[in-house]
Amino acid sequence: MLWEMRDPVQSLSAAVADTASALRGDGPVGETSLERPKKPEFGDYSTNAALLLAPGLGQPPRDVAARLGDSLGERLGGAVERVEVAGPGFLNLFLSDSWFCAAVSEILAAADAYGAGNPERGERINVEFVSANPTGPITVAAGRHAAYGDSLCRILSLAGNEVDREYYVNDYGTQIERFASSIQARAKGEDPPDDGYQGTYVNEIAEAIEGAADSDADELGRRGVEIMLQGVRETLERFRVHMDRFSHERSLYDSGAVAAILDRLEEREHVYPLDGAVWLRTTTFGDDKDRVLMRTSGEMTYFTPDIANHEHKRERGYDRVIDVWGADHHGYVRRMQAAWEALGADPERLELLIMQLVNLIEAGRRSQMSKRQGEFVTLDDLVDDVGIDATRWFLLQRSHETTLDLDLDLARRQSQDNPVYYAQYAHARIASILRKAGPHRVQAALAADVAASAEQWQPSARALVKRLLEFPEEVRDAADRRAPHRMTTYVTETAQAFSGFYRDCKVVGAAEEGGDEDLRIALCEATRRVIAQGLDLLGVTAPDEM
Repeated sequence: MLWEMRDPVQSLSAAVADTASALRGDGPVGETSLERPKKPEFGDYSTNAALLLAPGLGQPPRDVAARLGDSLGERLGGAVERVEVAGPGFLNLFLSDSWFCAAVSEILAAADAYGAGNPERGERINVEFVSANPTGPITVAAGRHAAYGDSLCRILSLAGNEVDREYYVNDYGTQIERFASSIQARAKGEDPPDDGYQGTYVNEIAEAIEGAADSDADELGRRGVEIMLQGVRETLERFRVHMDRFSHERSLYDSGAVAAILDRLEEREHVYPLDGAVWLRTTTFGDDKDRVLMRTSGEMTYFTPDIANHEHKRERGYDRVIDVWGADHHGYVRRMQAAWEALGADPERLELLIMQLVNLIEAGRRSQMSKRQGEFVTLDDLVDDVGIDATRWFLLQRSHETTLDLDLDLARRQSQDNPVYYAQYAHARIASILRKAGPHRVQAALAADVAASAEQWQPSARALVKRLLEFPEEVRDAADRRAPHRMTTYVTETAQAFSGFYRDCKVVGAAEEGGDEDLRIALCEATRRVIAQGLDLLGVTAPDEM
């Protein structure tokens, strides 16, 4: 073969772009595309390069496509079976069996690095997520934040970035005072205040703190937060979410960072006094009105420590800061972006993502969740009900920008109607095939030169390989779009592609139907690895048996 394959799709795309540039003769053509046609009869891949070339060459696009096809055929050699001009000037590429054999070899050779980005082009990123108020257990709503943030961090890391996961603890101010008064009321055998916290967990905290009925309110709030945070850590670790850092609002006050942020903003001439309060001129940076930093009483608003928290992140030297906030923070986005710019930071380096709500659906009924009123379903409750894998998958299966309805009946179902079960079953089925072949046979197949195989590929086998080759691009897209839900779709489609392959192609005993058993075992192992990697990016296990 005249053309050396590395990342098969990227190499093919580069070959198309280079051939088009050579045909043009005066530099790059532009954004040439290489896409999979919806129907296999239109080729394995299709490119619009001729349509981009035609205006500059002053020739009809179909004529240019024919010339490009001839040149590309010479460049790719045995990697391409034939090329066809289609429509107004698209060029369809039909790749050879040898190309697919080499593609399987390349996927296996990449091992755990398959789909990984280039660290030299990566960023140091801080992702703050969950950050639920430490006044109650982690609810299902906060669990969606946990699943999303953790999966996003996994994907960003594989894409070549250095990622720090942060939980910001709002442990200062009015809400903590209300929390403390609620604990004290329960310790005295009384009902919490109307604006306090009503959940039964408050009783448990009151019982756990000796002398709670007579404790100082500030100390009682601190101890209550400590107990809640211990539960938060345990819940998150159980949910396979590890936080690198817990930062505390209280520490920003204790260290003087909150007071210092006023001085910094004043030095930059972005604050002003009015009616006894101190204001930040956020309208300078696109906000609809200026915002109060310090009230006439001398008390800071919630906004001020939040600014100090983001300044602290800037001081830690991150290239990018990503915050995952709840749906009730939508109106907060513009003011925080304004404050970020007021600090002199690059607005492109702060991303504020809004997570929409999640509803639990059972027999057509929705469960309402209110931490203060005590009417909520905890993440632990949901995990106890449907399991960690199903919980993570179902919380991730829709874009974070849309409200999610989680069907409990479907999540509990141990059948292929359940998408996470279907995906895991595909992995378990492959593991079973490999066990049937035996470890020595699998080892021999992986050591064989499958790139030199004479296998005559079935359409379903080709479709499976092309799906596996999409994995690196899927990782890049999921990272760039901050969209872990794309991985649930990709894993499902890969499992479906494997099902089609296994239906049409015998693996163990392939020689009986004229197939190459080494290659087919290798393809099974490549598929198993990709499915396992995709599931891991979702925080879902890849079982060998089900």
